[in-house]
Amino acid sequence: MIDISALSKSFKQSKVLRDVSVHFPDQSVTAVIGPNGSGKTTLMKCILGLVRPDHGSISINGISAVGSANGRKELGYMSQIAQYPDNLTPLDLFAMIERVRSTTSTRTTLLIDQFDLGPHLKKPMRTLSGGTRQKVGAIIALMFEPRVLLLDEPTAGLDPISTGVLKDLIIETRAKGATILITSHILSEIQELAERAIFLHEGTTVFDGTVASLLERTGEDSLERSIATMMIEAQQTKRAS
Repeated sequence: MIDISALSKSFKQSKVLRDVSVHFPDQSVTAVIGPNGSGKTTLMKCILGLVRPDHGSISINGISAVGSANGRKELGYMSQIAQYPDNLTPLDLFAMIERVRSTTSTRTTLLIDQFDLGPHLKKPMRTLSGGTRQKVGAIIALMFEPRVLLLDEPTAGLDPISTGVLKDLIIETRAKGATILITSHILSEIQELAERAIFLHEGTTVFDGTVASLLERTGEDSLERSIATMMIEAQQTKRAS
């Protein structure tokens, strides 16, 4: 689980997160949604330790994750646009991750088969398509059965078969008790996978509840229309204040 309390972060004169407090429980899939510039990416990077917050606390499974890597040992992360050394192959990357973790994954071979990555294992990353690189990212995120899984636009560039495989693995990981956060512009995907949504607007949490309650609150039958309604409401509130 992840506990975040009074998290704030500014870049120069721009305040990106404003006293965000939220709890992500075990065995859950939560969608972090909002317009561009709402703070979604910064929130993810704070959890990952890539950005240090100005104020507030983050704990992962009861261990502080601010200024320490200890809380992130059981964390998996899949980026929308991952950067890998061009000369390395997928096999090289998997071996490198195992060396960094000082342990061997028992899932890698199965994941390679599930994503049909076998024909590309010994090819340099620079030669692989975007979709194939996404498969590599998915395997790296999942190869150690993480208790916390962060997914940033995870199906971007994946073919329909691989998208289905990844969705099944997300559901399977949740069933094993993991805490999962997902951001995606494919809102039907969020509606399919996440039971809870957190809506950020200009660094502030303006909604935190189930996807079903968001649809009910806005009177819409799709998440896409609900989010559009929330954005309009947030803009109107800002103009009125």
